[in-house]
Formats: sequence, structure tokens, C-alpha cells
Amino acid sequence: MREELLRVLEKNSRIDLKELAAMLGTSEVDIANEMAQMENEGIICGYHTLINWDNTSDEKVTALIEVSVTPQTGQGFDAIAEKIFRYSEVRSVYLISGKYDLMVILEGKSLKEVSNFVSEKLSALDAVLSTATHFVLKKYKDHGTIFKTKTNDERELMTP
Repeated sequence: MREELLRVLEKNSRIDLKELAAMLGTSEVDIANEMAQMENEGIICGYHTLINWDNTSDEKVTALIEVSVTPQTGQGFDAIAEKIFRYSEVRSVYLISGKYDLMVILEGKSLKEVSNFVSEKLSALDAVLSTATHFVLKKYKDHGTIFKTKTNDERELMTP
């Protein structure tokens, strides 16, 4: 039941306990207890809403920043990753394989704000060797959710 519950919650964390219980063939109390247990175990770490900011009046810029760092003795990449994820602008930090060590995802109000963060805060950290910044121009799919875009059908109607 645990894996099924996690899959459903990952797609819709606002689903009603009654509906969850019916889907999984168990009681609401069992579902609530299982969720509380998984929260205590650190399996469920939070509940989030996925927002398509392009459909709002708020201006947001998302950047993916590849970061090459010097690992710290006895701590590896953890110490520098923690310094980075403590910044409020940072949405995510991942240890990755390849040419770079970390992938940092952050949001800002403008390209300039993101650029200033990279040059003044991120690149200024002693362990940071280099960065490569990529700006997200458009999202098509995020966290398994397809962002529907309005498209005009420009095909001509053919009649016999």
C-alpha cells in the first residue's frame, strides 16, 4: 500500500483522504496513520503546488546553474551544497555526474537578478571553481505535469 499511496500523493497531494482510502481499499484512519508515519520517517518531506507562472502576472526567471566545486575534506560535497541551498533564491541543489558537480536551480525576478546572484554570491564561495548558467525559456513538462500551451491550429479546412 505504501508505494501506491506515494505514487498517488506525488501526482496530487491535495487528494481527499476518503478518496485515497477508496482507491487503495483501506480506511481513512489507516491512510492518515501511514502518511504521518512516512512524514516522521522523512519519506514524505513536504507538499507542494505546481504553478505555471507564465499564466500569472508575476515575472519570474528560472535558471539552471551547473557548478564545479572543490570537495571539502571529510565532508565531500555536502558542506558546499549546504551553503548554497541556504540562499533563499535557491529552489533545488543536486549532486550530479559529469563535467560539473552540482546543479543549482534558482528563481529570480529578472535575468539581472539571477546574474547578480551567480556573480556576487555563488561564484564568490571559496569552494566554487566555475559555473555555467542556463535560463529556462519555456516549460513544457515539470514534475510529471504537462503544461498545456495554447496553440492556434493554422491548418486550412479542406472540403470536397
